[in-house]
Amino acid sequence: MNIPLEDNFSDVIGKAQRGLEISDSDLAEKARLDANTIRKLRSGHFDELALFRVAPVLGLGARALNDLAQNEYRPAAREIDGLAVFNTPFHDMRVNAFLVSDPKSRKAIAFDTGADCRPILDRVAKEKLAVKLILLTHAHTDHIADLGRLKKETGAPVYISERESIPGAETIPEGHEFNVGNLKIKALLTWGHSRGGMTFFVAGLARPVAIVGDSIFAGSMGGGNVSYKDAIKNNLEKILTLPNETVICPGHGPLTTVGEEKQHNPFFAGRV
Repeated sequence: MNIPLEDNFSDVIGKAQRGLEISDSDLAEKARLDANTIRKLRSGHFDELALFRVAPVLGLGARALNDLAQNEYRPAAREIDGLAVFNTPFHDMRVNAFLVSDPKSRKAIAFDTGADCRPILDRVAKEKLAVKLILLTHAHTDHIADLGRLKKETGAPVYISERESIPGAETIPEGHEFNVGNLKIKALLTWGHSRGGMTFFVAGLARPVAIVGDSIFAGSMGGGNVSYKDAIKNNLEKILTLPNETVICPGHGPLTTVGEEKQHNPFFAGRV
């Protein structure tokens, strides 16, 4: 499935500005640029010199930001056996949900629902899978929009971080572990975009997998709506310390890997 990047370079600049609470005028002064140049950057006009001046002020990797601006970054990660991506439209955006299954036992875990869980249910029926768990990365509407139907059709219990709660879901703390067939899943608290953002680290497939919600995107991250500082910190300490070959499954945009984001994500390049 060819899913485009969620954010462009101007989105990244905007998220960093908002997270750090730096206005256009403050950014212009600190980067030694005029306000009009900043406005052009924010509107998507590429200016390499301006970009390289702005990046360090915002704590962004300049080279990674430049590659993003010139469309030179595209993650190479693809689905692996036992991992399926479902990308559905939600208002003016698209959102991902995931299904991870154990090839031997045919037992599966659904992660989020997307806007429409019918493709998940179709895959479950086609491959004769048994969904044993529904794990939610966070409670934002686009990620749980079809939870009622998914829960009803599968009969699977639903779990979410103890820092968030929704009707019909049990809460779990960080470090909680699940076992489904030969799969082992560990919950990591990667909050910042939301109060209870969870990353689920899955072992047991050909490569480790991290279902990260909106904590990290390929080449970007979810906005630090609750705490930008903690979003950065948790991503660095809990996701980007996983093995480089770990497949990152974000809530929006294409699959990527820990190794790729350490090198190419402007928010983290040069920090790890």
